[in-house]
This record gives sequence, structure tokens and C-alpha cells, in this order.
Amino acid sequence: MKLYRDEAIVLRTHDLGEADRIITLLTRHYGRVRAVAKGVRRTSSRFGARLEPFSMIDVQLYEGRSLDVVTEVTTINPFANAIGRDYDSYTAASAMVEVVERLTTEEGEPDEEQYLLLLGALHSLSIHAHEPAAIVDSYLLRALALSGWALAIWNCARCGTPGPLQAFHVQSGGMVCEDCVPRGAVHPSQNTIHLLGSLLSGEWDRVDAAPMLARREASSLIVAYLQWHIERQIRSLRMVDSA
Repeated sequence: MKLYRDEAIVLRTHDLGEADRIITLLTRHYGRVRAVAKGVRRTSSRFGARLEPFSMIDVQLYEGRSLDVVTEVTTINPFANAIGRDYDSYTAASAMVEVVERLTTEEGEPDEEQYLLLLGALHSLSIHAHEPAAIVDSYLLRALALSGWALAIWNCARCGTPGPLQAFHVQSGGMVCEDCVPRGAVHPSQNTIHLLGSLLSGEWDRVDAAPMLARREASSLIVAYLQWHIERQIRSLRMVDSA
């Protein structure tokens, strides 16, 4: 059996049998991995507390027939401790790890960019760098862009005509010009359009200063765009407060 080691973020866990857990990890070099952590629910477990969702760990595994097996774990950064103490941060982190699971569809397929993006977002949540809902929105736009679904904001999604643009259409890929605007398009405020651009580019001074109505409108557009592409709802997003 092949033994391997990597740094990873714990995405989620669920119980298996009386003492074990299945751990879903996003590793830096091996992509998304599911592994069994044997005996971690026993009080005598050496590393049960290190495998909490949102934690950054150094993990050693060996390949099993259906699931890999965790053999060693060391905590690199216990993001879970800080995130778990704040409800808004917890719901934001829950939404992000649910999304990255949907975007990394193939187990064992390396995706270091998605790993580093999630790592940065969890770090921001843990230190309360910005409002949790804004961190989620920025993360979603960037994660979608890494998956090949970058939101068109400054140029028409259909013909490439540069702005200023007035209409937004999910199915078209974002903002559209007057010549391309289809039925069903919406017309967000200019504040919202500029906020979308700032969230995507990481201009946090502008994001933090954005008016509340723009934040809410931008969040609703981002969620609609995300769900159109992944073709399912992200349950955790319902709990994220954009207020």
C-alpha cells in the first residue's frame, strides 16, 4: 500500500461504525480525498480533536481499497477554534467547504489553486478580517473563476463589448450590453456592479465601504450565478447573513 503525506483542510466528517469517522479532506497536492480515521471517537484517540472541520493539518495516509486511512495528523493551524466561536464565521465557512466539494468533482485530482483560495478565505474568517458574508461572496466569485466560470462584469458576457453595462443575466454569464440583453435579465444598481468587481479583484477597502443594499443585491446575484453552474442548491448558504 502506498503511503503519502500532504497538508490539507478538513472539509467535513461523518461517523462510521462505533468509533471511526470518514474525513473529507482538500489536500494541497492530491486534491479532494476521503479517508477513514480509525478510533477517533474514542476518548483515548491520539488525533481525534485535530480532525475538526476547517482545520489546516499535516496528514499522513495510506491508500486503501475503497477509502484511504489516516495514520498521522499534526495541526498546522486550528482555524476551527476561532471560526467555531462565531456563528456568522461558522456558517460562512460551512458554505465555502460545501462549495469547494461541488467544484472539486473528481477525487484525487490535484487543484492547488482551489486549496490555496480556501485556505486564504478560512484565514480571513478566523482573524475577522472582513464581514463573513463578504468573504463568502469574494470566495465564491474567485472559486467559480478558477473553475472556468468567471463572472463577466466590465465587458458584455455575450459579445465582449466594454461597459458601462446595465443588465445582468445569469445564464449569459454576467453583465450584458443593451444589444445582447435577453428576456429575464435584471438591472442591478451601479453600486452593486462596482461591488461585484471589487469582490472579484479583492479591493477590500471598497468592499468594506459598500452600502448594505448593494451587499445584499450582490450576494443574491452571486448565489444565483453559482447555483446555475453547479446545478444544485448549497444548503449552507441559506444560513449566511448578508446583512
